[in-house]
Amino acid sequence: MAVASPYSTPAARAAYVDRRLAELYPETPVPLDHQDAFTLLIAVLLSAQCTDKRVNLVTPALFARADTPRKMAAVPVDEILGLIRTCGLAPGKAKAIAGLSRILIEQHGGQVPRTFAELEALPGVGHKTASVVMAQAFGVPAFPVDTHIHRLAKRWRLSSGKNVEQTERDLKRLFPESHWNQLHLRIIFYGREHCTARGCDGHTCEICHTLSPRKPRASRAGTVSEISRP
Repeated sequence: MAVASPYSTPAARAAYVDRRLAELYPETPVPLDHQDAFTLLIAVLLSAQCTDKRVNLVTPALFARADTPRKMAAVPVDEILGLIRTCGLAPGKAKAIAGLSRILIEQHGGQVPRTFAELEALPGVGHKTASVVMAQAFGVPAFPVDTHIHRLAKRWRLSSGKNVEQTERDLKRLFPESHWNQLHLRIIFYGREHCTARGCDGHTCEICHTLSPRKPRASRAGTVSEISRP
């Protein structure tokens, strides 16, 4: 008689993931180098279609040139572009950085706003970028979903994975709000180190193997082979 898996429900899988990731990553440093809310906002904006490692190579020179909205607004767009050129989508990002810096001065007293609506109204700032800033700069519970989180949530059967919006809703429902800000970073760390897009087939890494072990079955020759869980 088959033994029921202790991880047969999304809630049980979420509890295991939460516990195991906290054991693996007790500390959750923000991967993007920054000094304050403004430099974090710029770094997160730059990270779209660009690795955190590359962003951290680019931002020292950029922030040495301008590390406040007022200073950044005074830098010509072409000069900003020259400083961030090695990041993906650099021309659009340079315009967005210049534009949002002006808006912060004109509409927000030179400060990064503390609401999702105001952040998402800034050029180049989408919901994920706003979520990172709200969570990591201001400590507001948020669950930014990047490609790693979207992939792992589907692999761990925590979400249907139809789109990032649905994944965010599912994860917020499954995990305690007080865990969101650290947990989203822990999932990213794990996805980069252990459950990469090509390095794990959904059954290989520790967490995938625990939640979805391969099931043996008899082959035509009568020997035992392994198949993936549907």
